[in-house]
Amino acid sequence: MSKVIMIGCDLHDRSMLLRFAAGKAEPQQLTVDNDTRGRRQMIGRLKSIAIRENASRVIFAYEASGLGFGLADLLVEEGIECHVLSPSLLPTTPKSAKLKTDAKDAQMIFEHLRGHVLAGNKLAVVWTPSQRLRDDRELVRARIDAGDELTRVKLKILSMLKRRGIVKPTWYASKWTKRFVNWLREEVLAGSDSVVAAVFEKLIDRYELFQKEQVKLDKAIRALSQQARYKHPHAALRKIPGVGLLVAMTFLTEMGDLTRFHNRREVAAYLGLCPSSHESGEANNRKGRITRQGPSRLRKMLCQAAWVSVRDCSQAQATYHKIKQNQSKRTKKALVALMRKLGVRMWHQALTCGVSCELVGRGGPHGIQASGRAQQRDNVATSAPPSLRPSFAG
Repeated sequence: MSKVIMIGCDLHDRSMLLRFAAGKAEPQQLTVDNDTRGRRQMIGRLKSIAIRENASRVIFAYEASGLGFGLADLLVEEGIECHVLSPSLLPTTPKSAKLKTDAKDAQMIFEHLRGHVLAGNKLAVVWTPSQRLRDDRELVRARIDAGDELTRVKLKILSMLKRRGIVKPTWYASKWTKRFVNWLREEVLAGSDSVVAAVFEKLIDRYELFQKEQVKLDKAIRALSQQARYKHPHAALRKIPGVGLLVAMTFLTEMGDLTRFHNRREVAAYLGLCPSSHESGEANNRKGRITRQGPSRLRKMLCQAAWVSVRDCSQAQATYHKIKQNQSKRTKKALVALMRKLGVRMWHQALTCGVSCELVGRGGPHGIQASGRAQQRDNVATSAPPSLRPSFAG
C-alpha cells in the first residue's frame, strides 16, 4: 500500500505550525513563516519528504479563517491536496477549550485528517469557491454593508432629533427624500448649538456619502447581473414575487455552485432555516429554533423578500395567514416558513438555467465531486445555454 503524507496546519497571520506524518507514523512538527517565501519553502519541504517516503499523495488541511483560500489555491496548483475545514464542525471538548495551544490545534487537525484518510471518517470540510465567485461576493457584500451603514446613520439622526425634542415636519414620511435632508441642513443644523451642529453635520455628511455609495454599487451589481454567468439565472429569479436585483444577486453569489446541493433539505440546512434538535432517550421529537447556520446576509435578504411577497403576492399572503392562524406568537414561524419556501424555489428556478463553469469550486460537505452529481451537471449543461454549460476539467 502506497504511503500518504498528511499535514495538519494551525494557520496564523505571520506563521504556520504544521504537524505531519506518513501513514501511522509518529507526527513531526514544523513552523514556517506565513509569507510568499515561507510558503514556497514549506511546499518544497513537503515534496522532498514525499519523495523520501515514496508517498503517492500529500494531503494538507487547515481551518477556515479570515485569511481566505489563498493558501489552498497555492497548494492545489502545486499538486497537493488541500482541505479547508469548518471550525464549528471540528471536535472540541470543554477541556480542550481551556488547554488551547498552536501545537494542540495542529495536532487536532492532523488527527482529524488522518482519521479521514485511514479510517474513512467524515471530514468537516467547507466548499472552496472559485476566485471569480469570491470577487463577485465582495461587490454584493459591499452593497449590503453600505445599506447597513446607511440605516445606522439614519437611526442616529432620528435619535438625536428625538433627544433634542425636535419634531419632524408634518409632510415627513418614512422615506428620506431630498426635501427632508435639506430640512435637516437648513432648519435643524442652522438652529442647533455649535457643539451639537458639528455632530449633526457629520451625520448628514455620512448619510449623503453612503447614499452615493449605494447608487454606485447598485449600478455595478446591475452590470454584474448581465454577465454571462448570471444573466439567465438572474432573469429567472426576478420573476419570483418579492425578489429584486439585490436579493437575486445575493442568492446567486452566496450559494455559488447550485448543483452541489442534492435536495431542498440540504438547501434549507445551508441557509440555516431548518429546526435544531435536542433529542435524547425517550425525547425523540424535540425540535428547537432554526439553526442560523450559513450566510446571514442571505437570510436577511430572504426575510426582506418574504415580507415583500406577503405584501404583493396573494398566494404568499394565503400561505402566511394559514400558518400564522391569527396568532401573533406564530408570526415568526410563518415568516421562516415563507423564507425557506422562497429559498428552495429560487434554488430550483436558478438551477434550471444551468451553472457557469466560473462558479464551480472545490470540495464541500455535499460531495460535489461524486459521479452522480457530475452526471446531473451534465444533464443541466445539456439544457443550458452554451455560455452556462459547466466544465469539469481538473
